[in-house]
Parts: sequence; C-alpha cells; structure tokens
Amino acid sequence: MFEGRDHPKSLAEETLNLWLENGRSSKLGYHYLLVIWDEYEMDYRPAYVSQRDEIDSYQGTNSRERLIAVYDLYSESKIL
Repeated sequence: MFEGRDHPKSLAEETLNLWLENGRSSKLGYHYLLVIWDEYEMDYRPAYVSQRDEIDSYQGTNSRERLIAVYDLYSESKIL
C-alpha cells in the first residue's frame, strides 16, 4: 500500500490493520488514524487524533514527515 515515487517503501496491509485495531482499543478516545511517511527513517508510522480538525496540524508541520492517508478508525474508510 502507498508505494510511490515520494515514499518508495510499501506498507503491509497487516500493519495497517494492526494500527487500526490499536487506535480503536486505545482508552484515549481516538477517531482517526493518520499514516505518516518519515523521510529520515524511510518508513511509515501511525499517528492518532480524536477530532477531524486536528488532521490539519499534521499537514506540512514537519519537513521530514508527510501525511499519506487518513482513516476513520471505526468505519475503516479512507478520508484522505
């Protein structure tokens, strides 16, 4: 998943499913999973937010990180 010119490594579907499950089981009340590409580590990492307006804070805030996708944790639908 997500393999492309800007992020050459693929993300395993099992990893995405694990991140979705971890977000749902968190006691912090998250609603969204953000898939972030880390240029320095050359790998994907998850980030979780509770409200939709928090997603904007991950776009362009750090030059080494890029927001790749956003998923609703409960419907598992891709938002971005």
